[in-house]
Amino acid sequence: MSLETVTEDIREEARARAAEIREEADERAESIVADAEADAEEIRAEAEREVERQIEQEREQTLSSAKLEAKQARLEARRSVLTEVREEVESTIAGLDDDTREELTRSLLDAAATEFEDVDSVRVYGRAADQPILVGILADYEGFEYAGEYDCLGGVVVESDASRVRVNNTFDSVLEEVWEENLREISDRLFEQ
Repeated sequence: MSLETVTEDIREEARARAAEIREEADERAESIVADAEADAEEIRAEAEREVERQIEQEREQTLSSAKLEAKQARLEARRSVLTEVREEVESTIAGLDDDTREELTRSLLDAAATEFEDVDSVRVYGRAADQPILVGILADYEGFEYAGEYDCLGGVVVESDASRVRVNNTFDSVLEEVWEENLREISDRLFEQ
C-alpha cells in the first residue's frame, strides 16, 4: 500500500467520521431546538394562562367594585327617600288642625299622668304654639300647670320634682318609636322589588 492510499484512506475515514459527527451534531441541535421550542410553547401557554387569570381577577374586582358602588348608591337613595318621607310625616304632624292636636295631646297627657297620680305639683311643657291648647287641657288636671316651651312637634313633657320622673310624650318621641319599630316595613313598602 502506498502512502497516498493510506493517506486517502485516513482522509476518507476522517471525512466519514466528520460527517457522522455533523449528523450527530445536527440531530443533537434539532433535539435541542425542539426541546427549546417545546419549552417556549409551554412558557407562552403559561404566560397566556397567567394573563387570563389576571384579566379574570381584574374583571371580578371591577365587577365587585361596581356592584358595591351600585349597592351604596341604592342605599343612599333609600336613605334619602326615607328622610324625605320622615320629613313629610313631621310636616303633616306639625300641620295638624287644632281639634286633632288637642285630642292627641290629651291622650298623651293622660298616658303621662298615670306616672304622677300621687304628686301634688306637676309641670307640663309643650310646643309654644300649643300653649292655648295645653292651658285649656290642664284645667281638667288638678296640680298640673303649664311650665313653658319644649322644642317639639307637639305633645307634652311632664315632670315633677317630688317624683323625680320625667315623661316625654311628645309627638316626636312617639314618631321616633313608631318609626324605629316599623322602619323595615316602611322600607319594604317603599322599595318593593
